[in-house]
Amino acid sequence: MRSVLLIAAKDLRIELRSRVFLYQVIPFAITTLVLLGFALDADRAALRNFSSGLYWVTVMLAALLTAQRSVSLERSSGAADAIRLSGVAAAKIFAGKSLALFVYLIVLELLMVLGIVVLYDATLTDAGLAAATAVVATLGIAGAGTLYGVLAAGSGVGETLLPVLLLPVLAPVLISATRAFGDALGASSVNGWAWFGLVGLCSLLYMLLGGLSYGPILEADS
Repeated sequence: MRSVLLIAAKDLRIELRSRVFLYQVIPFAITTLVLLGFALDADRAALRNFSSGLYWVTVMLAALLTAQRSVSLERSSGAADAIRLSGVAAAKIFAGKSLALFVYLIVLELLMVLGIVVLYDATLTDAGLAAATAVVATLGIAGAGTLYGVLAAGSGVGETLLPVLLLPVLAPVLISATRAFGDALGASSVNGWAWFGLVGLCSLLYMLLGGLSYGPILEADS
């Protein structure tokens, strides 16, 4: 567990020093929410109804930026090679990097909840469901982003390949999290907790797959 926390702390420190998250990812997410609002002609009723979907689409796009940047920063600083030679188990490396990405995305999502409340006039009617969905869905996004980020980086064309690989994989999380979040926002009359169960299943599969596959991908990339 200590190795996982150390790797996560290392990734967080690298990202904090670069300030990419603060100066690029957060402004990108807020700008996306604003532009999507304009695309719907600033219709308050439509924005409330679609706020859940717009929220999670923006999260996915921001996750792409964050995962891609995390891998590129680590490679440029030489930290990736150092970790690989440290003898830490690949599953622990995957868990630590996923944890760091999870932390950044959770911070971003908290800010974006404020964004949809202000910009889309959304109302949080079930905070428990919203929080549970955000945590579990973000865990799956972080796991898949970490796995496919290093996979795409090894190809040499990670900037263009990562969206092609990651977005189809995350489609089940996007759909189920949107449904569950829609119920939490009172924007849809579905069983949000049933959709939450699907989010949890997908996230569990992503984390298991990542833990098992990360080592062979690192070896193939070395």
